[in-house]
Amino acid sequence: MTARKRAPSETTAAAAAATQPQSQETTTAVSATTTDPPIAPPKSGTILKLSLLLIVPYAYLILFHYRVDGDLKRSILINAALSLAGFFATRALIPVASRYVLRRGLFGYDINKKGTPQGSVKVPESLGIAVGVVFLVLAIIFQYFNFTSDSNWLVEYNAALASICFMILLGFVDDVLDVPWRGKLILPSFAALPLLMAYAGHTTIIIPKPLIPYVGLEVLDLGWIYKLYMGLLAVFCTNSINIHAGLNGLEVGQTLVIASSILIHNAMQIGVSTDSEYKQAHAFSIYLVQPLLATSLALLSYNWYPSSVFVGDTYTYFAGMTLAVVGILGHFSETLLIFFIPQVLNFLLSLPQLSGYVKCPRHRLPRFDPQTGLLTGTNDGTVVNLFLRQFGRMSEKSLCIVLLIFQASCCCFCFVLRWFLAGWYK
Repeated sequence: MTARKRAPSETTAAAAAATQPQSQETTTAVSATTTDPPIAPPKSGTILKLSLLLIVPYAYLILFHYRVDGDLKRSILINAALSLAGFFATRALIPVASRYVLRRGLFGYDINKKGTPQGSVKVPESLGIAVGVVFLVLAIIFQYFNFTSDSNWLVEYNAALASICFMILLGFVDDVLDVPWRGKLILPSFAALPLLMAYAGHTTIIIPKPLIPYVGLEVLDLGWIYKLYMGLLAVFCTNSINIHAGLNGLEVGQTLVIASSILIHNAMQIGVSTDSEYKQAHAFSIYLVQPLLATSLALLSYNWYPSSVFVGDTYTYFAGMTLAVVGILGHFSETLLIFFIPQVLNFLLSLPQLSGYVKCPRHRLPRFDPQTGLLTGTNDGTVVNLFLRQFGRMSEKSLCIVLLIFQASCCCFCFVLRWFLAGWYK
């Protein structure tokens, strides 16, 4: 959920202005007319610089630093080529989809620009649907090049796509119907069912070496508890990106940072491992994260400050479920949770309000001063407001950059932690 204001319908505009809660990015609105101006062009320069920053380290590791098996590298490069095509397809599809959602009255007003000319501009809503559609098409086409009918991974791959597709559908339903918070917690549980039912991997965990003398086991089989953990991880990842929001580019930006970190982690694990099954698990993760990274970069070219489209809950649910799926099937869920440190912190700060212990407003956004263009933190329990309270007032763009740097720093901390604990912890 972003900083948005949902526009009221034409017949109930007067009543809704007084009674309905406002949102920055979700919209059920007056039917847009064909006279609405086109959305602003994509911010290609910004995306090019960001792409180099996110992709070059991973590309160097997978292409030059490690000796990767030829067939595996071929599959990764085919997937990368499809992902590049997906970037341009998404970039071209978003303006088209924007016209359709405006025509159907799905637009919003940016609350963090209220009182300025930009605050009165209709911003197309739920453009995460364009990213999700392109992602699914790419993932399905890739099966032709990589998986045979008797492949051990084909069932889990299709189950992963079913869960992601289910989550895209439920996210779009949420954008249109504005599902209450309790419903948002339940939706990912249903979307994760195809993955949980098809999962045929291990349900064991490796006991940390310092605890082996106390537990008496090196490997512990959790059985159904492990699948419960998988379901809870899917719920957390999906909702944590959805509530760590409120700024132009923040939802997509955090997804890109985490996705890039996952690609680097996968490349490192493939490079140092001699276990073919272990390599395949991390390659499986790469096959889903590369299209996610490419299509999300295309979306960010329109969603970066000042945003010309809103991503909607469709995108946050889709991105969260995709990251959860690759962490589960790639068997690095512990590492994934460390990548999610800012989201975990945001969830802990939000817990008193989300649980009802502390009064929770409809939107826990900072206050915007149209005279200065700066945001001021409120007492709501979010990382966005916490940073504003700790570091003072900032512009929306500056705050988003600071939060993304914090996200990247947490991902770097994860790599340092894994290096420090290697050989001692597990």
